[in-house]
Amino acid sequence: MLAKALSATLAGVDARMVQVEVDLAQGLPSFATVGLAEGAVREAKDRVRAAIKNSGYSFPLGRITVNLAPAAVRKEGTGYDLPMALGILAAAGALAAELLDGVMVCGELSLDGALRPVPGVLPMALAARAHGCRRMLVPLDNVREAALVEGIAAYGAARLEQALDFLAGRASLTPAQADIAAVFAAGRQDLPDFAEVRGQKSVKRAFEIAAAGGHNILVCGVPGTGKTMMARRLPSILPALTLAEAYETSRIYSCAGLLPAESPLITVRPFRSPHHTVSDAGLIGGGQTPRPGEVSLAHNGVLFLDELPEFRKQVLEVLRQPLEDGGVTIARAASSLRFPARFMLVAAMNPCPCGHLGDPARPCTCSPLAVQRYRSRISGPLLDRIDLHIEAPPVPVKELLNQPVGEPSAAIRKRVQAARLIQAKRFAREKQLYCNAQMGTREVGKHCPLDAASSALLHQAVNRLGLSARAYYRILKIARTIADLEAAPALRDVHVAEAVQYRRLAFSGPA
Repeated sequence: MLAKALSATLAGVDARMVQVEVDLAQGLPSFATVGLAEGAVREAKDRVRAAIKNSGYSFPLGRITVNLAPAAVRKEGTGYDLPMALGILAAAGALAAELLDGVMVCGELSLDGALRPVPGVLPMALAARAHGCRRMLVPLDNVREAALVEGIAAYGAARLEQALDFLAGRASLTPAQADIAAVFAAGRQDLPDFAEVRGQKSVKRAFEIAAAGGHNILVCGVPGTGKTMMARRLPSILPALTLAEAYETSRIYSCAGLLPAESPLITVRPFRSPHHTVSDAGLIGGGQTPRPGEVSLAHNGVLFLDELPEFRKQVLEVLRQPLEDGGVTIARAASSLRFPARFMLVAAMNPCPCGHLGDPARPCTCSPLAVQRYRSRISGPLLDRIDLHIEAPPVPVKELLNQPVGEPSAAIRKRVQAARLIQAKRFAREKQLYCNAQMGTREVGKHCPLDAASSALLHQAVNRLGLSARAYYRILKIARTIADLEAAPALRDVHVAEAVQYRRLAFSGPA
C-alpha cells in the first residue's frame, strides 16, 4: 500500500516542499530510504521503528521503501521522522491515507515516541502556505513559531500517538494563536544605557551618527577608553525592529536553531560579537551543510569585532562582499545558497601591539616597525568600506569621577529615529534602501548635492588626505546623515567638514 505525507527541507533561509512517499510491500522485512537522504535522514528508520513500537502500535512487517521527492534535492536533518512514521502507519492501515492530504508535517522522534523540536519551522510554514497547505502539524515546542504565519492553522503535538489520534479524528488539538503585539512587548529587553558612559563626547557623537545612518564604524584607542562599552550600547539607540525585519531575522535564527525558547520571534536587534579566533566559515557561513554565519546572524543588527587586527587576515577579507552586497552567497557544485547579511559593522582596536601608543600614563614599548605591521593587518580595501574612523582618547580617572551622568540612550534614540524617518521618506520609492549607508553612487548623486563651498572643501580634503573614490562617496553619505540629524534639507560645508574628520585616521599607514 502507498501513503504520502508533506514535509519540507531547508535551502539556506528558505524551505522547499518535500513529499514523503511510503510504500509497504510483501517480502522480507527491510527499510530503505531513497531520494538523496543524508546521514541523519537514513538513521531515521531506527528512531521511527522504536517510536512506533513504544507508542503502542505494531511495526508492519514487509519491505518498506521511503522516497523523499523531489529526489534531486538533498535532504538533511531529523524533521522527516514524524512524516515517515505517519506514512508507515497509514500504509499499514492504522490511519486513512487521505487524512494526510493538505497537512504539512515535520518533527523529530524520540525512541519512546515523544516529539522533539526541529530547526527551520518558520520558513517551512511560509513554504507550506505558498504551497497551498492550510494545516501544519509540528512538535509542541515549535508550534508558537509556526503560528506566526498567517493563513496556517498550526497544531502542536507532544507525542506520536497524539499526532495520529488528531489526524484520525479521535482527539482534538487547538490551533496555536500568535499575538504579534504581545510578542514585541515581551521581547523588549533592558539594554545597556549610554548614560553609564562618562566622557568621550566625540566618540558618542560618532556612534549617534553611525546609528542614524546605518554606517559602519571603527574605534581606535588605548585600553580602558570605553570602546567595547560603547559598542555594546549601540543597539540601545538603534530604531526598533519593524515587523518585516523581525520576520527576516527570525527566519535566519530559526534555520540555525537559535530561536530563544521563550519567544518565537526576534524582536530586538541582534548584537553578535564573535571571538577573534573565528574561522571564515564561522564568520561568513558555509560548511559541509551550509549554515548562516555570524554576519547573517547579525542581519538587521550589529556585528562587533573587538581587537580587529587579531582576526586572521583571510577572515577579515571575506567581509568585503557582505559589506557591499548585504548578503553572502555560498556556492557549491550542486547548488548556490544566499544568506542575507545587512548589518552594521562596529570594530575596535588598539593603536599598537602593546596598546599604549599615545597613552600619557604608560609609555609605548613598540617599535615603529611593529606598529606599522600591526596596523597593516587591516587592508586598505576593508578600511575603505568602514564609514567612520574615530579615535577614543584616554580619559583621566579624576575627570571620570567628576563627570556628570551621560545622556541616556532614550534621548539619543529619539534623535536617531527622527533622522531615520527622514531617510524613510527620502527612500520611499527606492527598493531595498532603508538608510543613508545603503545608498549607491546614483542615489548619492541624487540626494547629496553640494554647493560651491562644500564642494571646494571636500575636494581639498580628498587631495590632501589621498582618499579613494569610495571614501569620497562615504563622506557624502556621512554628511547627509549629519544633516538629517539636524533636519537640514541641504548639505552645508559644516556637515562636510565634520564628515571629513571621521576619515582622517590612516590606520593602515605607518605610525
